[in-house]
Amino acid sequence: MGAKLAGGGRGKGLQPSSEPNIVPFIDILLVLLIIFMVAAPIPTTDVKVDLPPPSPPPEQQQEKPKTPTVVDIRDDGTGLPQIFVDAQLVESDQLAAKVLERVTFHVPDSPNRLLETVRVRADQTLPYRSVMETMAILQEANFQKVSLVAEDAISQDQLR
Repeated sequence: MGAKLAGGGRGKGLQPSSEPNIVPFIDILLVLLIIFMVAAPIPTTDVKVDLPPPSPPPEQQQEKPKTPTVVDIRDDGTGLPQIFVDAQLVESDQLAAKVLERVTFHVPDSPNRLLETVRVRADQTLPYRSVMETMAILQEANFQKVSLVAEDAISQDQLR
């Protein structure tokens, strides 16, 4: 409880104040804010997302579209992923070499094949870890542009 000084007269010293004291309330809020900031989860894996421009630049409209290299990650029914590069089954330890081979096949005149886009498509039933491990293999092999392909379930069934 606070006290208020009365101005002017004699004998009217300190009087009780009816205004609420909000300092303890602010202190508690600041402590809670610090606790939530410290306890907030920190992301361990970053995925850089480059969104395309609203309309392609004029020089891109005139050049011939390139055939993309597609890495498919499929569920084999046992929970283990099967990795396909342009519809060819590949082991995970041979993934980087096979992707480089396919990029070279699709774009033979490219000065830097590691700057070509590699598209990753995965089944919805696969764990997130499988997709991120595949993308990590491609990033460790210095592929600069790894993109994710999003499709609805109907178009995926039509592909098979």
